[in-house]
Amino acid sequence: MNDTTLCKPVRQRALSWVWLEFLGSMNLAITLLVVIAIASVIGTVLQQNQPYPDYVLKFGPFWFEVFRQLGLYDVYGASWFLGILAFLILSTSVCIYRQAPIFWREMTQFRTRVRLDSLRGFHHHMEWRLPNHGVDAVQATVGQMLRSRGYRWQVEDHGDHRVIAASKGRFSRLGYLCTHAAVVIIGVGGLLDGSLWLKLKEWHGDLHVETRDLAARDLPPESRLAPGALPAFRGNIMLPEGAVANFVFLRVRDGFVLQELPFAIELKDFQVAYYDTGQPKSFASEVLIHDQEHLGEHPLKATIRVNHPLVYRGYAIYQSDFGDGGSRLDLRTWPLMAARADPVTAQGTVGNTLKVGRSDAALSLELDEFRLFNLLPEPNAQPDDRKFRNFGPSFAFKLRDATGEAREYFNYMAPVQLEGRWFYISGMRAQPGQL
Repeated sequence: MNDTTLCKPVRQRALSWVWLEFLGSMNLAITLLVVIAIASVIGTVLQQNQPYPDYVLKFGPFWFEVFRQLGLYDVYGASWFLGILAFLILSTSVCIYRQAPIFWREMTQFRTRVRLDSLRGFHHHMEWRLPNHGVDAVQATVGQMLRSRGYRWQVEDHGDHRVIAASKGRFSRLGYLCTHAAVVIIGVGGLLDGSLWLKLKEWHGDLHVETRDLAARDLPPESRLAPGALPAFRGNIMLPEGAVANFVFLRVRDGFVLQELPFAIELKDFQVAYYDTGQPKSFASEVLIHDQEHLGEHPLKATIRVNHPLVYRGYAIYQSDFGDGGSRLDLRTWPLMAARADPVTAQGTVGNTLKVGRSDAALSLELDEFRLFNLLPEPNAQPDDRKFRNFGPSFAFKLRDATGEAREYFNYMAPVQLEGRWFYISGMRAQPGQL
């Protein structure tokens, strides 16, 4: 056996100790916390998980691509954020692993095996000589004083001397451990809520992110997730009144996947209350939960309000937004390029598609949205004024030709007075990224 073999175990122990020191250091934990805090600020200021065309419109093509590469459109699900969070969990866990046994000994044991020189080495120490008092009398006096002040104490006789050790507030050290344990628990929750499992399934090839505009029934199996496939997720779905759904959509970058639910949600009624100005005051959804396995033929009735979600079988169901769920519209259209002056009438509901125009060049009229109120800033108000005006009802629609190209329109249904004159306002754009 040579000298190199003899030194190898010592070097390995030293290297492992250096790694433990590094992972459990306070400087590393503070650095990771600062980075996570900065990332959280970015995730709060920059609206997350929006359609990519919205970001292109806001930042332009160059900065859109820069921010996309950095993962800023889904900060909490970005690989670098999850990696930093996992490293913080590891660092905090190592710190607990190293310090918990020490704290436990200090909480449960008394340090009675100390030497006089060690006690004199403490910065805070005092000495008294009591020549006229016996050892038992001094012990009784000290014990009574410690007991009256709430100290726990213990005596150990070493023959030529006695050591009295006392402690108070031993459970205060639990605050250190609980704080570090809370960081670990919150970090694990962040990993579960940060699409980690989605990324693992995608990297493993079990999941394909769908980027085409397909209906739920047309999605391939590799873009679907069975109930219980993810330990946690956040999805959404738009439900009109009377509709039933047993799935939600999970947005992933510029696409989506479908998460199936073990029950079905039916929206029976949706109610909105408005202020006198036309601004929404409150809204509530009356829903039915259909679950043949747990509820049988008797669905669960519930009302979901703002900040009052429905929790069923571990699933929290919130109201995140509201829109038109199928208003009936009576339309009159005037062909501008035809000699006919009489309007053509049509009827439809929001979400449906109508055919308009000549049979040889028919256009698809897609009714997208209807708004009863449009509360917007006053056009002639000063920058510091907070004046709003209700511009009345409006509806949005698309006209799509036979090639699939569409133009999007937004029409106000009531005339608007601007600079002393009355106007009908209509907006049009040929591409989603246009204003």
